[in-house]
Amino acid sequence: MSDRFDSAYDALLATWPHPTTVAELVTPYGTTHVLCHGPEDGPPVLLLPGGGATACSWRATAAALGTTHRVHAVDLVGGPGRSRPGDRPIRTAADLTAWLDALLDGLGIASAAFCGHSYGAWIALRYALASPARTDRLLLLDPTGCLAGFRPGYLLRALPMLLRPTPARTAAFLAWETGGAEYDPAVRRLDALAADLPRRRPVTGPRTTAAELSGLRPPVLLLLAGAGRAHDARRVAARATALGLRADIVPAATHHTLPAALGPAELARVTGFLRD
Repeated sequence: MSDRFDSAYDALLATWPHPTTVAELVTPYGTTHVLCHGPEDGPPVLLLPGGGATACSWRATAAALGTTHRVHAVDLVGGPGRSRPGDRPIRTAADLTAWLDALLDGLGIASAAFCGHSYGAWIALRYALASPARTDRLLLLDPTGCLAGFRPGYLLRALPMLLRPTPARTAAFLAWETGGAEYDPAVRRLDALAADLPRRRPVTGPRTTAAELSGLRPPVLLLLAGAGRAHDARRVAARATALGLRADIVPAATHHTLPAALGPAELARVTGFLRD
């Protein structure tokens, strides 16, 4: 881990709501680093970050949910952060399901609500489809690969960062996608510095089918970034609604300002959904 990233991670973690504890859970796929906050007897919520992000990006969400829920924010195995991959790599969606099963077992949780952003939302959705009995509710923040693909312009702009990631290229891409919108500068800096870290190729596909989406067992809420450039939020919302899912648009949010920039109204919507 780079010294700059490590220092930025510690600095952001120091501002998390008190008390926040750290769990290091051994799974067949490596050791998973989890930030835990909220009453120990509260309903559990697992927070999964987007690709290139860390558990620390959930600071505001954890503070809001932690008044009533037990929050577990996860560094993805193979992604940036403090989870450590093992000898057995995560290669398929079935591996992701087995990893999350082991994670819930390690936390002593029979089932939980899942909240995912971007790629983390895709992971949460795949888990809900594979393990509905262990998924209480499903909150998807601007999910990718679930109801729509990326806009070609977004992928084209991301290409230099994907081919040869550096903090400067990542910072420039984030500045473009967010359009200069203000959001947590500590989260933005950590996400840019993550480009210095080695990471494993994330599992992608399969695209969720309409039959799978309409047959989801847990209650589902989508919060979509109205000003985002990853995909057309209104088209995604229309497709979700047609499949019987609840979808709301956060007008000022962009794909990469979530979840750090959720305001009081959106956080109230999140807590209300998880509490209902």
